[in-house]
Amino acid sequence: MDLRINAIHFDASEKLVAFINKKTDKLEHRNPSIATIDVTLKVVKPETSLNKQAIVEVTVPQHPAFVADKTADTFEEAIDLALEALDRQLEKVKNR
Repeated sequence: MDLRINAIHFDASEKLVAFINKKTDKLEHRNPSIATIDVTLKVVKPETSLNKQAIVEVTVPQHPAFVADKTADTFEEAIDLALEALDRQLEKVKNR
C-alpha cells in the first residue's frame, strides 16, 4: 500500500504523521486490496472551531476511488471520522 500525506499551507508534525500511519494500517489490515491512500489536510478559513479538514481518498483495483471529506476540531478527529466512513464504504463493496 502506498500512503501519501499532503498538508496544505502547513507542515504536519511527526506525531500527526505517525497517527495517520497507525490509523491507515488498521484500515489496510481490514481491507488488504487497498492500493493507495491519499490524505489531504488543510485548515479551513476563517479560524473558528471545526476548521481542520481531512480528505482521504482510497484506491482499490477494479473499483472507483472511495473518498471521505470530514471537518472537525482536530486533524486526529477528522482523520478518525474519515477513516470510519471509508471503512463502511469498503465493507459495503466487499459484501457485494
